[in-house]
Amino acid sequence: MLQKIGFQPGINKQVTPTTAEGQWIDCDNVRFRYGTPEKIGGWNQLGTANENELTGAGRGLHHFVNSLGRRYAIIGTNRILYAFSGGVFYDIHPIKSTTTLTGAFTTTNGSPTVTITFPTGHGINPQDIILLDNFTTITGSNFSASDFDDKKFMVTSVPTTETITITMPSNETGSGATTSGGIRVQHYFPVGSAVQEKGFGWGLGSWGGEASNPVTTTLNGALLDDTAGTGGSGTSIVLTDATQFPSSGTNFIQIGNEEISYTGVSGGTTLTGITRAVRNSTRSAHSDGATVKNSTDYVAWGEAASGDLVLEPGMWSIDNFGDKAICLIHDAEVFEWDSSLSNATDTRCTIITGAPTASRHMVVSTPDRHLVFFGTETTIGNKATQDDMFIRFSDQEDINTYAPTATNTAGTQRLADGSQIRGAIRGRDALYVWTDTALFTQRFVGQPFTFAFSQVGTNCGLAGQNACVEVDGAAYWMSENGFFRYAGKLESLPCLVEDHVYNDINLNSGNQMVSAGLNNLFGEVMWFYPSATSSVVNKMVSYNYFDSSPQRPVWTVGSLARTMWQDSAVFTKPHALEYDASTDTSFDVIGNTEGRTSYYEHETGTDQNRNGTITAITANITSGDFDISQRRSITGQTTGAADLRGDGEFIMKIRRFIPDFISQTGTTRVTLNLRNFPNDTAASSSLGPFDITSSTQKVDTRARARAIALKVENTGSSQSWRLGTFRLDTQPDGRR
Repeated sequence: MLQKIGFQPGINKQVTPTTAEGQWIDCDNVRFRYGTPEKIGGWNQLGTANENELTGAGRGLHHFVNSLGRRYAIIGTNRILYAFSGGVFYDIHPIKSTTTLTGAFTTTNGSPTVTITFPTGHGINPQDIILLDNFTTITGSNFSASDFDDKKFMVTSVPTTETITITMPSNETGSGATTSGGIRVQHYFPVGSAVQEKGFGWGLGSWGGEASNPVTTTLNGALLDDTAGTGGSGTSIVLTDATQFPSSGTNFIQIGNEEISYTGVSGGTTLTGITRAVRNSTRSAHSDGATVKNSTDYVAWGEAASGDLVLEPGMWSIDNFGDKAICLIHDAEVFEWDSSLSNATDTRCTIITGAPTASRHMVVSTPDRHLVFFGTETTIGNKATQDDMFIRFSDQEDINTYAPTATNTAGTQRLADGSQIRGAIRGRDALYVWTDTALFTQRFVGQPFTFAFSQVGTNCGLAGQNACVEVDGAAYWMSENGFFRYAGKLESLPCLVEDHVYNDINLNSGNQMVSAGLNNLFGEVMWFYPSATSSVVNKMVSYNYFDSSPQRPVWTVGSLARTMWQDSAVFTKPHALEYDASTDTSFDVIGNTEGRTSYYEHETGTDQNRNGTITAITANITSGDFDISQRRSITGQTTGAADLRGDGEFIMKIRRFIPDFISQTGTTRVTLNLRNFPNDTAASSSLGPFDITSSTQKVDTRARARAIALKVENTGSSQSWRLGTFRLDTQPDGRR
């Protein structure tokens, strides 16, 4: 007897397959639309051929249209900032320093290593980016001037404070290079690591790790921003008291957000054998009297943790102030890039004069037009005063003025609930500001206060800077203890995949790797995160706010890996970044070791198109188990017919099924997974799996089991599907 089998929308992974009868329990690359599952759309890589693999991990993405109608995407990786327009990527990264060298190159026969010597300390770290130009002549080498001129290199090593090395694609075959002319070395502002390190704990205690019984003291003298020690004249650091610091082996201290290693203690006050900016931290200047903490030892996950020693990845906050792109390096400087210039794509970002020099996050407040910094300096220009809970905003319409006066609207505010501001986004009538524990609104009210701050949520802090989105007056975000929504009141989102997600997050990769995206065309909020087996983003979870209700929330899970996502608005389709840590080939940096990022347009076609190579996007969805009972007559007598969603008393015989697809392109595969007991391993029916086309009328199965689950998938390119209502021909086949 044929019976329709229907399923509730969404994935439920909180129960067993037996309990999830009439529900879906797993999927990949599938969405629900009007309650029905379908394969997601495909994506195409953007950019010109062979010039579209960006250096490093994508950690910032912003779209805007300038006053001339030009559309831009600003893309920040942990190494380089790009502007994308007209299908072309332009390097707009700010330059930290420029040095002119003469006769500074050294090569060795049989080696790809090039040593560059500076007249004084260069302040460059391994994996920093440099741009070389003004090359004229090279003698004694198989390398020519064109191999270096106007080329970017990733620094391989820093042997001394005056030397760096870069690595060429091939070995030197000459006797050794000699150069002439004034060669320029332009040092790019460092951004940070591709990954987060030393993150301990998710949902237990605070996020982060701290030194076990940390010893603290202060600097005795300022520490400059250089590779050496105090004043740039040695390899030691003088403290007020170093007697309690570990003195054998390699040890670590933390000053501000910088980690420094040392190998010895001398005279009870001096750390010797220092190396700056270790553990993927960023070197910076520190004032006399700055706090110094022992960071050699960390507590274990689940113990008390302060979060002080989380080494966050290199990240960007990107927005636009009219025609100007505003770009903040996480915990560092903020820059502007004027898109209205006739030669805009040939120019670089420059530091915003008068702005803070160390901030965690930045947002442009509209329509009032203030530039707002979060987790920033209490004294502008002094990075040592950076306060993770401090907010500073500019004068209205003036991104260069931050000192409050009686005649301007600049000002400051310090939040009270939490240990650090995690992120902020624009809402319909206010900014939403999250700490690690709470949610605040920042609403423009005009003079004399400029902004009014209100705490609207507790125990709902943001997981990471990019783990939040806003749509239609509602904010959605991922916290360390669940998913939340705010639209005038705080709501915890019921989630039927919550355990699956939180048990799968890679705790060592940390909170800052989580990012959220919005696909408003389908009513989807997505969160991308690194799984337990990955140090980079490789999983996603999505919530459908179109189809969800409090009684039946619609969630999906999958393997779509995107580090940043931007919804359609400026561009007609959503755009996103994918980071590939396993391949270092990028089009613009020689010697790259940080992986590469691809930039995609989504919801186009059925497949992945990367550099003209078409790859199938496989999509699948699996149901919970169905079992049967024997149908009874009005008088209570059993009949020969079967009722699906029974009690599992009877073995069922499945003779055939009738496929039904709302839409279908190519071939779709259907598998009947059979089992007799819940702990059995599911096995496919003997004749399956079954390949279905749009002309398939029925499928004979010859399947027999106590419980049956349905799996629908595609495996090849140019295939898509949207499921209808299947019918099964089943009958009881005994109690054994």
